[in-house]
Amino acid sequence: MNWNDYRRAVDAIPFSADFQERTEELVCQTAQIAEIEKECIAMKKKGLIKAAAVAAAVALFTVSAYAASHWLSPAQVADMYGYPALAQAFESEDAVRLNQSVQTENFCVTLAGLVSGENLSGWTDQADQARTYAVMILESLDGTPLDTDDFSIVDYTFTPLVAGFTPWSVNNWTLDAGVSLLEQDGVLYYLLDTQNVEMFADHTVYLAFYQGTVPSQETFTMAEDGTISFVEEIEGPHALFTLPLGKSQADPAAVEQFILNSGFDREWFTTVSPDAGAAYTTRENEDENGSKHIEILPQPGEDTDFEETN
Repeated sequence: MNWNDYRRAVDAIPFSADFQERTEELVCQTAQIAEIEKECIAMKKKGLIKAAAVAAAVALFTVSAYAASHWLSPAQVADMYGYPALAQAFESEDAVRLNQSVQTENFCVTLAGLVSGENLSGWTDQADQARTYAVMILESLDGTPLDTDDFSIVDYTFTPLVAGFTPWSVNNWTLDAGVSLLEQDGVLYYLLDTQNVEMFADHTVYLAFYQGTVPSQETFTMAEDGTISFVEEIEGPHALFTLPLGKSQADPAAVEQFILNSGFDREWFTTVSPDAGAAYTTRENEDENGSKHIEILPQPGEDTDFEETN
């Protein structure tokens, strides 16, 4: 059939009076259906994206949960050191559970938790005074087992620092602190036992981990506003955590007494350039349970009011 014959055949078809109206309505319905289908497809895509996001979040949570689950808890660490009262304190409502991690070089440094209280350990003869205890975890990112000989507490430091006070004036050496170290399944656990740092709670209180000994200008810098950070040139694994202390926990009178008892000039606590204060050396000891401890000793010939930490 040619075009003219086809056109005459179509023209001969009788159409109803509402044919045009019904045709336009059908076209509109078809357009609406197409739009609904597009929306359904978009919703399906969004659903898939949301499902993927949820799956990723679940996977991340699972990894984090696994990391936490294969560590010893702070209470278990205290138990391994033979401190049942401290273990109980780590399980109490007063304990702060952190599990904050920093990746540094090929290592993950995690501040697991801390607690303060009296008569919780036998580390020093001042155990009847309020002290702060913190557990830090060190593990390799590639799963290589770590050993206490590779991270001796003589060569690495886990210490409190306080903003507004020079790093060389408030630290393990001036806070009568002790650090213990043990290894379990290739993971290292540091237990810090220090004079109660809650007295500084109206300042920012840090816990620092780094390769080295006594804090110095070669390791830390203090800004004009008192904040402390690592120097840019620092080498080796290092991490700096901020403790979530409430200002109401501060005890300015205790801080003042701490300064008076130190034997140092007051300027030594706040000036960026330290004066000729007492110097210290460290010695590593091992107890009958195989746990390693650090002993802090004045260098020979130094005049200092500090006592040895046993």
